[in-house]
Amino acid sequence: MENVINWLATEGVKLLIGLFAMLIAFYIINVFSKGIRKRMIKKERDKTVTSVVYQLTRKGLKILVFLGFLGYVGIDTAGIGSIIASIGVGVGLALQGSLSNLAGGVIILLMRPFKIGDYIDAQGESGTVEDIRIFYTYLNTPDNKVVMIPNGVLANGTIINYSTKEYRRVDFEFGIAYAEDFEKAKEVIWNVINSTENVLNEPSPLVRVVSHGESSINIAVKVWTKNENYWTVHFDMMEAVKREFDKANIEIPYNTLDVNIKSSIK
Repeated sequence: MENVINWLATEGVKLLIGLFAMLIAFYIINVFSKGIRKRMIKKERDKTVTSVVYQLTRKGLKILVFLGFLGYVGIDTAGIGSIIASIGVGVGLALQGSLSNLAGGVIILLMRPFKIGDYIDAQGESGTVEDIRIFYTYLNTPDNKVVMIPNGVLANGTIINYSTKEYRRVDFEFGIAYAEDFEKAKEVIWNVINSTENVLNEPSPLVRVVSHGESSINIAVKVWTKNENYWTVHFDMMEAVKREFDKANIEIPYNTLDVNIKSSIK
């Protein structure tokens, strides 16, 4: 009991002081990190860089404070470093995938193939980049699902970024029956293009016969619009062309099946 009382009077007090100081340091680090993030947001810095700087500052400073706490209470941090290094070798072999994700996160941060807020298509998934973290990139899909893609495969795979350019081309292909006048059909499509909002005059739209199908003459239509109006133009023109084809009595062919019934009654 005397030894316990002596320890509490010396090392115990020291431990309490160290824990109290570490908690205060953690609080200061949280405030400091949030201040940096708010300052970067106010200056309209890149969202990706802001997120990564915030996470590295907050976690990195806390690790340094924790190591300082261990040294203060008398724990040999050099020995701990050796142990951590030994464990790190084993863990590194077991977590090669995670290390690959870490390297991929660094590559994404440096190469900047996309940023937070961009709409991308990668690894068979499409969505808006919601967050870029050390190991995973988070996508928010159009149906409001969150997809986590490992940075390792993301950095080494094909990435389609739909948000990089200001303008996008909207492609269509309309089929008409062979008995119809394709010049008349092209005229109807041009009228639809000219009356559709958000379609740009430059680059110039294109309306040409692209192929002679098995049951239809296929007309390719290519128009340009601003990135944010892509789907609006797509749906507006699909509906408008069908409506105007019906008004002009232009037939849109569809597959038919002839069924012959043979009687086996004798």
